[in-house]
Amino acid sequence: MDHLTTLESESIAILRESYALFKKPLALYSVGKDSSVLLHLIIKSFAPSKPRIPLLHIDTGFKFPEMIEFRDRRAKELGFKLIVHRNEQAINNATNPYRDGIASCCGQLKTAALLEALGAQGCDAAIGGARRDEEISRAKERFFSFRDTFGQWEPRGQRPELWRIFNAQIKEGESMRIFPLSNWTEADIWEYIKREGIEVVPLYFGEKRLVFRNNDQLMPAMEKSAEQGSVYEEVVRYRTLGCYHCTAAVKSEAKTLDEIIAETSIARISERSTRVIDHGANSMEDKKREGYF
Repeated sequence: MDHLTTLESESIAILRESYALFKKPLALYSVGKDSSVLLHLIIKSFAPSKPRIPLLHIDTGFKFPEMIEFRDRRAKELGFKLIVHRNEQAINNATNPYRDGIASCCGQLKTAALLEALGAQGCDAAIGGARRDEEISRAKERFFSFRDTFGQWEPRGQRPELWRIFNAQIKEGESMRIFPLSNWTEADIWEYIKREGIEVVPLYFGEKRLVFRNNDQLMPAMEKSAEQGSVYEEVVRYRTLGCYHCTAAVKSEAKTLDEIIAETSIARISERSTRVIDHGANSMEDKKREGYF
């Protein structure tokens, strides 16, 4: 059994166990490359039946238009039930990072919206595509990540997973976040996408796009960008996708999967280095403790 098949088998086993152990699991669908792999694995887990785990997407109102089009089309094509949730109060208050700051904006439009959605759906397990190699706090995660009645994460309170034995017991109001791709790397994801022929958002491929420079980051020239700096055209792609005001591009001529795989093989920094929300005083670990994915 080759490396990718071993990872695939591990992830499928965790997905099937998640479905068996919990009353109402959901899969968190960010529309990124890892989510695309996760959807593919869910399909494989229950084939030839239709996918049995619905998708939940948290819409902040600041996603790239290409992501929204891809989300709706792929969910329909693949036969998934798609639940889209927004923090309507925050959106009606015109919450945005320019006025409120990135930490507050993320807290309201992502974390609060996620906790609100999981509660509304009665979800006791949320399955996500996070990987341990992405970021230091995610390296601390278990496959089954326990969350208290407030949806909060405490790294010292996580349960041992010796010999792949998972303790899924929870009380009323508690929940689990489950990460079947924990042992995958960015390189594994791209190799698997190539092997399985998985479609991903075109933003991952290099092409001419309008950007502006914000310190050492190349930011997409969307709304309000003119206030941040002069806009110019550059051949770039995105290693990771999120809200456009928090997602930086990288200079890249990689237009094919083979070129992305080659580029990834020599990368020396995580793709999360291009996510503005991971920098500054409000770290990823702080956000996870508050209930973030």
